Amino acid sequence: MLLEPLPHSPDHALPGPLLTELTALYASNRAYLALSGDLPDPDDVRPEQVAAALAEELAQPSAEVLLARSEGRLVGVAVTLARHPDPADPDPWIGLLMVDAGLHGKGHGRRLASLVEDRFRAGGRTAVRLAVLDNNPGALAFWTTLGYGIVDRRTDREQARPCTVLRKRLTPPADHPDEV
Repeated sequence: MLLEPLPHSPDHALPGPLLTELTALYASNRAYLALSGDLPDPDDVRPEQVAAALAEELAQPSAEVLLARSEGRLVGVAVTLARHPDPADPDPWIGLLMVDAGLHGKGHGRRLASLVEDRFRAGGRTAVRLAVLDNNPGALAFWTTLGYGIVDRRTDREQARPCTVLRKRLTPPADHPDEV
């Protein structure tokens, strides 16, 4: 799996073929979209809605959208924040990790999460956080299986939805075991 940053343009415009791929990826995750309420109709995901959602993510300082490809195919997307809007929070965040629903259970989500953690580790970060919507127990099980532990319960900043905040300590790479 290859991980690449979403190409930036001043107006956050996405090339047509990429927007088509991203729209299909979002549309495949109907169950998540129904739980989250992130798009108006999970049964009718439109390119302009996906483009607007990603532009909103990229409007956050230190946000990055990462595309995951396997054998040339877009299999997932991750949105990260190098800094949380709360200045008291020292950790970077995974704001979204979405894998094509037709590929769930095949290890793509685990691999994507690992690659995101590796990026943070390479940047000298020692932990990462994320929030899971309380109405999404499958996501909570996924993240706890990957070693994330519950550190807080609160509402999300955007829509005041109940969430569980998780954190994982990032151990140094094996070739630098003395780093902390």
